[in-house]
Amino acid sequence: MAIREILKMGDPRLLRIAQPVAAFDTDELHLLVRDMFETMHAVNGAGLAAPQIGVDQQLVIFGTDIVNPRYPDAPPVPRTVLLNPVITPIGEDEEEGWEGCLSVPGLRGVVPRFANIRYTGFDPYGDPIDRVASGFHARVVQHEVDHLLGKLYPMRVRDFSRFGYTEVLFPGLDAADDD
Repeated sequence: MAIREILKMGDPRLLRIAQPVAAFDTDELHLLVRDMFETMHAVNGAGLAAPQIGVDQQLVIFGTDIVNPRYPDAPPVPRTVLLNPVITPIGEDEEEGWEGCLSVPGLRGVVPRFANIRYTGFDPYGDPIDRVASGFHARVVQHEVDHLLGKLYPMRVRDFSRFGYTEVLFPGLDAADDD
């Protein structure tokens, strides 16, 4: 297992549309998933998409069993490996919430997201996943899947008066957790 380098905003690889995963239950895929979890945990991430580490595949991971220091007030999200995801909004209601990103270190912004979603896809073994999510869980899934579409959260910010440096906006949080 290895901690991978996380690409930063400005790297053109973050703007590509990721390719579907074609082969499930391979040693290479399982190693990639392990590396992604190790990388995500090393930087206290809430999720990580394969394009963030330079892998052009439709693969995201998210969730944790413990409170995330980057989002201390957020409820837990089930630990998930999701390949070839599809998100379907349930209704048109949106919620605004603060987001950060490992590829946009040291910054936070308010981003509108669908309040309720259904997401489908596959686990690493090729077994189907079909879940309904709301709140922070739905936000995390939408944020990570955006990476597969070549979108970073600042592209979704509507009000730039609510976008800035974590250390200024949230002085109680350790800004190093956003690096």
